[in-house]
Amino acid sequence: MVSRSRLAGHATTVTVPKVERSPEDEGRLTTAVRHFAAATRHFHRQNYEKAREILERLADSAPAVVADRARVHLRLCLQRLERRTPTPKTAADFHILGVSELNARQLDLAVEHLSRACKLEPKREEIRYALAAAHALQGNADAALEHLRVAIELRPQNRYQARHDPDFESLGSDARFRSLVMGEGPRISS
Repeated sequence: MVSRSRLAGHATTVTVPKVERSPEDEGRLTTAVRHFAAATRHFHRQNYEKAREILERLADSAPAVVADRARVHLRLCLQRLERRTPTPKTAADFHILGVSELNARQLDLAVEHLSRACKLEPKREEIRYALAAAHALQGNADAALEHLRVAIELRPQNRYQARHDPDFESLGSDARFRSLVMGEGPRISS
């Protein structure tokens, strides 16, 4: 069995040695080669993320002959993904990355990116609000409330938004949170 495709300008071939295989092994191999071909199509369409997903699965679970080729092409795919990802430099860049990680519930990364944004521009209410949400989701009430307090001082409308934001559900029973979002005063004592 031979599968030919082109990846990164080079012809790629998965040549499967002819050996006696059980029907089950033959089926696994045929499926792996088909998935490898799909990964190369995604690569050519510059859908590197989808190609990466398929190649990672093949590298981990495909028969050896396909897994070896998948690992080689996975490295190419990862190189292309690295080139496409710009390095964040501004508070806005870090804020966008942080919100993206927050939405994906990658909370440690969200806090990391949002903290860097906050260091660059501590008076941006949207950064403080997102950082408060990330800390609340992590269960860090004190940090969440402090950032939320600042976000409300910078933009009072954040009070209403936080009151209805599911990211702050964990703080719903906290008297400090209720006081802050119900407008009884922005002071929070730790």
